[in-house]
Amino acid sequence: MLRVRLDPIACDGYGYCAELLPEIIGRDDWGYPVLEVGHEITAEMLFRARRAVKICPRVALSIIELDQAVSVRS
Repeated sequence: MLRVRLDPIACDGYGYCAELLPEIIGRDDWGYPVLEVGHEITAEMLFRARRAVKICPRVALSIIELDQAVSVRS
């Protein structure tokens, strides 16, 4: 499963990511991106997600792959 990772410290709120990926990235009252909880990058969104990462002026976005298997300790 692919997801977008946002570095809120690096982000300056330009909003390019929210324009490219409105399905998973919204904006708060100050214009900073807010990621949907539990979002997943679909195959249809992958090109736009890569584009958002590439054009982010502050290099605040990345795409990460989450392991499907989650270990839980009892």
